[in-house]
Amino acid sequence: MFASYAFPGTQVSVTHLDYGPASVESEFDEAICIPDFLHKAQQAEAEGYDAVISNCFGDPGVKPARELLSIPVVGAAESSMHFAATLGQRFSVVTALPNSVPMIENLAVQYGLDRKLASIRSVNIPVLQLGDKDRLTSALQQEMIAAIREDHAHVLVLGCTGMRGVAKQLEQRLKREGYEVPVVDPTAAALKFAEALVSIGLKQSRITAMPPPEKPRTESPLFATKRT
Repeated sequence: MFASYAFPGTQVSVTHLDYGPASVESEFDEAICIPDFLHKAQQAEAEGYDAVISNCFGDPGVKPARELLSIPVVGAAESSMHFAATLGQRFSVVTALPNSVPMIENLAVQYGLDRKLASIRSVNIPVLQLGDKDRLTSALQQEMIAAIREDHAHVLVLGCTGMRGVAKQLEQRLKREGYEVPVVDPTAAALKFAEALVSIGLKQSRITAMPPPEKPRTESPLFATKRT
């Protein structure tokens, strides 16, 4: 999935979590996936990778990982929203379920982009059912047209990394309807953001992302991760 977006010479490895939900569709889902994500992120840095991507539109674990790591940590939502904010006056996000709408609203405020956010809509399809691309594309087209007509969006953002591979098709469909607007794929946006940071030698500020203070910490047995 990442390889098709990467520049020549960029090596991409995808790591799946050993602990957590099958998909992230709520704050609870996000919370229980973070411990293992942090463990995997630390492993990636130890193995010599130049950046880490949290490949979920909730950006789970991005802020704590930035405190732990000395390499850039990139979130799919943050990357997508910043790209979208540069491409038009306002952008709308179309996500999977209504459960994610408040989460995405909070992210837009956190990233300082809420004034550019026209709306957040959902196709009401669970993440684990997004593999039906015909159903997904039709539902996304419907909501995107509504976002343009009713919410005055100028740019559209796919609000789930499970929606990968349909952005260009949607741009073509929207153009046939008379709307020549960009559709941002969050997986592509995250990778390109990470590549850009690495190529120009930038990473998170240590004034913002200070290393956690040294102290004893006990993990919950329910969510404990294996340490090396």
